[in-house]
Amino acid sequence: MRLANKVAMVVGAGQSPGETLGNGRATALLFAREGAKVLAVDRDIAAAEQTTALIRQVGGEAEAFEADVVSEEALRLALADCIGRWGRLDVLHNNVGISVAGGDATPTEITEEAFDRIMAVNLRGIVLACKHALPVMRKQRCGSIVNISSLAAIDNYPWVTYKASKAAVIAYTKQIAIQNAEYGIRANAILPGLMDTPMAVDTRARAWNRTRAEIAAERDAKVPLRNKQGTAWDVAHAALFLASDEAGFITGVALPVDGGASCRIG
Repeated sequence: MRLANKVAMVVGAGQSPGETLGNGRATALLFAREGAKVLAVDRDIAAAEQTTALIRQVGGEAEAFEADVVSEEALRLALADCIGRWGRLDVLHNNVGISVAGGDATPTEITEEAFDRIMAVNLRGIVLACKHALPVMRKQRCGSIVNISSLAAIDNYPWVTYKASKAAVIAYTKQIAIQNAEYGIRANAILPGLMDTPMAVDTRARAWNRTRAEIAAERDAKVPLRNKQGTAWDVAHAALFLASDEAGFITGVALPVDGGASCRIG
C-alpha cells in the first residue's frame, strides 16, 4: 500500500485498441492496487471507464473523467472533479503522447498541421495539466508529478515532432521541479524505450499495413536486455516508485526504462 490515503489523477488512463496493456492503464491499475484513489482521465471515456471497471473489480476506488488534453478547460474541469471528490491531489501522472497516429514525419516531410497537433498533445497537454495542479499542490505543501517522456528524446529517432516534444517534456519537468521544490513538490520524468504497448506496436501495424508480430519482432531485436521489449508494467512500476514517498528525495530526474538501450548513447 505504497500510495495509501493518496489521490492520483492519471491523464491518459485509457488506451488505444490492441492486444497488450497500455502504459496509462497499467499505471492507473497499479496506483489503485497500492492504495490510491484514482481519477482516470482520457479523451475516450469508454476506455477510461474500462480502466476504472478493472480497478473496481479488485476492490479499488476510481472514477472516470472525459477530457482531451488539447483543451485547457477540459483539464481544469478534470482537476476540479478530482478535488471535488476527494479534496486533494497527491499525484499527477501525465501519460500522453502521439506520433505516427498524428502524422509525424521526418524533418523534411513534416507538415505544419501534424507538428502543431502532436505538440499540442505531447507537450502543451502536460504543461496545462500541471498549470492547474500546481496551485493545489502548493497549497498542500506536497505532491508528486510524473511525466512520461520517451527515450526518443535522447536517442536517434526518425520522426521530428515526437522527438522534439518529448525532449521538451524533460526540460519542462526539470523547470517545475526546481521552481516548486520549496513547496515540497517533486517532478520527475520517465523515458520509456521500446515497449510492447498498443500505441507503440498495434498503431504502427495498422498504419503500415503490417502484422503485429512483424512489428513486435523488429522492436524486440533492438533491445539489449534479453532482446525483448518492455511492458506497460515496467513503466507503471517506475511511475509508482517516483510517485511514492520512497522517492521523497528525488526530483528533476529523467529515468530511462529501456532495457539498456540508452547505454549505447554517448
